Amino acid sequence: MHHSYTFPKSEHLFGEITVSHLYTRGSAFIAYPFRVVYMLDRNDSEVAARVLISVPKRKFKRAVKRNRIKRLIRESYRKNKLLLIDQLNERGLRVKLAFNYVADEELDFATFEKKMKLALTKLSEKIAQDQPHENI
Repeated sequence: MHHSYTFPKSEHLFGEITVSHLYTRGSAFIAYPFRVVYMLDRNDSEVAARVLISVPKRKFKRAVKRNRIKRLIRESYRKNKLLLIDQLNERGLRVKLAFNYVADEELDFATFEKKMKLALTKLSEKIAQDQPHENI
């Protein structure tokens, strides 16, 4: 099976209703510097994981810094997403996922990548235990 290390628009999670649904009904855990909110379902969409990345304006006043952190998170997710997607495809599951940045300072890319691997591994373990939510 051919895997691509891309992060196309179809994998981005957006829409007020979808996002609020994720935050109200999803499960969450902390994998510092990320708070990961996720919700499983058996939806037949062709994309295994849809992802939202947020960095708080309260902690990072300058848009330049927020955007840089989001770029680093996106890149680390893009390079390591196969840890999660292979397991989802195996089980026929779909996940909606949000990465909220909770650290007070900007980290370097190597740290982001290491922490992203940790977060995705932890998420894979939780998915192995969880049952999918019913789609409404």
